[in-house]
Amino acid sequence: MGRQAVVAVYVVALVAVIVGVDVLFFRDRLWERLLVNVGIVLVFTAFYLRFGKR
Repeated sequence: MGRQAVVAVYVVALVAVIVGVDVLFFRDRLWERLLVNVGIVLVFTAFYLRFGKR
């Protein structure tokens, strides 16, 4: 799989996790949802920087 395809799958997984968490847990809570979304993006970024870059 090419590098662009891997990044595209990674971004789709990130969006799916964020939308899933929003719908399941934080439907009517704006600030909690924002904080959790930022946390999820930071975790995905840390994993990408640790394992994705070669």
